[in-house]
Amino acid sequence: MAASSSGFTAHLDFKLSRFSISPFHAYSHGLDSRRKKRRVRLLLDGNGVRVSRIDCCCSDSVVRRASGSGNSVEKPEEKRSHRSRFQAIPALPFPSHQSRFGSKQEKFYPRCTPRNTGPQSRDTPPKRDTGIANEKDMGINLLKENVSETGTNEDGSTWFRESGEDLGENGYRCRWTKMGGRSHDDSTQWEETWWEKSDWTGYKELGVEKSGRNAEGDSWWETWQEMLHQDEWSNLARIERSAQKQAKSGTENAGWYEKWWEKYDAKGWTEKGANKYGRLNEQSWWEKWGEHYDGRGSVTKWTDKWAETELGTKWGDKWEEKFFAGIGSRHGETWHVSPSGGRWSRTWGEEHFGNGKVHKYGKSTTSESWDIVVDEETYYEAEPHYGWADVVGDSSQLLSIEPREMPPGVYPNLDFGSSPPPPVDDLPDSPLPPSH
Repeated sequence: MAASSSGFTAHLDFKLSRFSISPFHAYSHGLDSRRKKRRVRLLLDGNGVRVSRIDCCCSDSVVRRASGSGNSVEKPEEKRSHRSRFQAIPALPFPSHQSRFGSKQEKFYPRCTPRNTGPQSRDTPPKRDTGIANEKDMGINLLKENVSETGTNEDGSTWFRESGEDLGENGYRCRWTKMGGRSHDDSTQWEETWWEKSDWTGYKELGVEKSGRNAEGDSWWETWQEMLHQDEWSNLARIERSAQKQAKSGTENAGWYEKWWEKYDAKGWTEKGANKYGRLNEQSWWEKWGEHYDGRGSVTKWTDKWAETELGTKWGDKWEEKFFAGIGSRHGETWHVSPSGGRWSRTWGEEHFGNGKVHKYGKSTTSESWDIVVDEETYYEAEPHYGWADVVGDSSQLLSIEPREMPPGVYPNLDFGSSPPPPVDDLPDSPLPPSH
């Protein structure tokens, strides 16, 4: 075990220089409108659409809002900690990269009211190993009006903001807001979309998608979703949360990808898991883990981590445990493969009988072996540290989504299907293509 741990540390303890994230900021608040002067001119473009041009007294920033003829539209501004048997996967810090076109915006906003200015720059990538954020940290603030705006800041960077509503069958409604910006030379850009969905079956969903690229060519993509629905087999309310995150270096063959998910129902059934992949030049590593609680005392946990180099060295560690009513088992393996093909491994196991006795056994390819029974207390987590009551308390925005009003005599179409849902597909080993 010790040899394997040091192997991971020696090969994978590194630091890249440009990726990072910090939580994006809410829009800045400006001075009271009574202290601000604006010049507004109404123009007609070539299609007869009325466009309002707003010249701010303290900046050259210009906002354009298109609207239908005679109807001007004005828009207000808008962990998981998983225990493992050894630290096989290193931290991959990405120090913060300062926005190339946001600095002048940040100096500009405090002097002007943000009512008709563009959104703040969000040109920073996500952080690794931060799990699924709570909804309050995502800052979803949907507009109540359909708008389409663009603008140019004093430094030449541009921005856009759109919002709308999509309707469908069975009471489906999706409200959304999309925004983005780019520098004057297109070297830096970002986009972000917020949405909320609902229908007459009681389904509700909140979501965010973000992407961007900086001047060094570093790129990233991130999604976050939270949904409420009725489980088709138990008829219980269920809340599910998920997140996907990816970042790539623009200057070297480096990047990472993560997928996280959590599922909860009202009787304590809980499922959590993550799939991760990372790469730094000639070294790559993977990690998968999962937890399952049936709500009646049965729990299963597992972890599988491995890494390799282009020279052929490979190493890893995996384990699994299953318990119910104090009785259960644990087993695992640590292994290493050399470039010449030589393999070393150590396997181990534990049987817990629920009476204070534990059978421990194991062996290795270097002739180690043991098989003993010891007096030892059995410890395991029969319930998740974060469960149904916690996720309900952290999902107030999701639960407050108002569906479309259902007309009298209309009933929702509840189609639960005829077969159980398929299992979660394994992620590909290398979701990030090599950089060139």
